[in-house]
Amino acid sequence: MSVVVARGDLSCVLDVSVVPNAKRTEVDGTHDGALRVRLAAPPVDGKANARLIDWLAGELGCPKRALSLLRGQAARRKQVLIELPSATVTAWVDAQLKR
Repeated sequence: MSVVVARGDLSCVLDVSVVPNAKRTEVDGTHDGALRVRLAAPPVDGKANARLIDWLAGELGCPKRALSLLRGQAARRKQVLIELPSATVTAWVDAQLKR
């Protein structure tokens, strides 16, 4: 089961399971078919969601406007729409999981 689902040639959806209030933001494996990400932000006033988008944009080397939260604004399980080819995102996820 892949955590990245292609939506076309230039976009994909990333399933993410977040753990807020971590010491640092980092990938921590997978959880129930989603990429587990520890976030150095509290789950208050959208700070964790903003941190997730900022961090993913930096990691993927794309502008923040290329990412948007599809589902899970108030939940630990989220889906992020990424306006990048799914091959690029899948390669990044694979590299993160091999660390």
